[in-house]
Amino acid sequence: MKLLRNSRAARQGGFSLIELLLVIAILGLVVGAVFSQVGVAQQRLNAEEIKLDDFQQARDFVDQFFRDINQAGSPNIRMYDPTSAGFTQFATPYNTYDSRLAVGLVSIGTNAITFEGAVNGIGTVQSVTYKINGAGTCTYCLFRSQVDKANNTSPTAQGTNWGTEVNDVDLTKAIFRYFQYDGTEITSLPKDISTDAATIANVKTIQINLTIRNPNVIDQQTGLPIETTFEGEISLNNCSMASVGQPMSCQ
Repeated sequence: MKLLRNSRAARQGGFSLIELLLVIAILGLVVGAVFSQVGVAQQRLNAEEIKLDDFQQARDFVDQFFRDINQAGSPNIRMYDPTSAGFTQFATPYNTYDSRLAVGLVSIGTNAITFEGAVNGIGTVQSVTYKINGAGTCTYCLFRSQVDKANNTSPTAQGTNWGTEVNDVDLTKAIFRYFQYDGTEITSLPKDISTDAATIANVKTIQINLTIRNPNVIDQQTGLPIETTFEGEISLNNCSMASVGQPMSCQ
């Protein structure tokens, strides 16, 4: 009986030191793998949150631009009888200096565009400009300016009132591209109404390619800066007063 009790006690003994170390090592590997995956998931979540914020910022800009550009060229001289409405007070083609009339597109460039239109919804003509570093305070920022059109003042000499629209814009890609009625892209930019009215009057479609890319915000998984791109295209609806005899978008 004594021998039996000793044998049973021996069988009920604990793990050896080697077994405990082996179990601890395995648990360490499992926990390490779990925390590693949690870290990767957190990095992806941070990257996706930044992309979502950038995408929302770009979409808000494009929506604002589309609302503005849809009013370009309205109201214009074709809506009035110029002989009875007193639109002959300024000796300029199509009365482009008259603050009651919007000339439509004023200037176009790869990273800047200016146009006139009643964008505030109450009929007052504004001069609107979108321009990289418009305020001269942020090299990679896209600014927007909106001011009431000044009377007896050239469309190319209107004032500005800048506000930031988009930060961290990638300047290696053109933001704005312009196409004529036949689909031909307009190159050799910039152009403006005072030096090339015929080309300005022929703009039918504007494409936008806005890329937000901050080199200081790195995707930890890829090791590359986080980049977000938003593209859009819009056709001009209103007439331009830029040049006599040019095809207009309202015809």
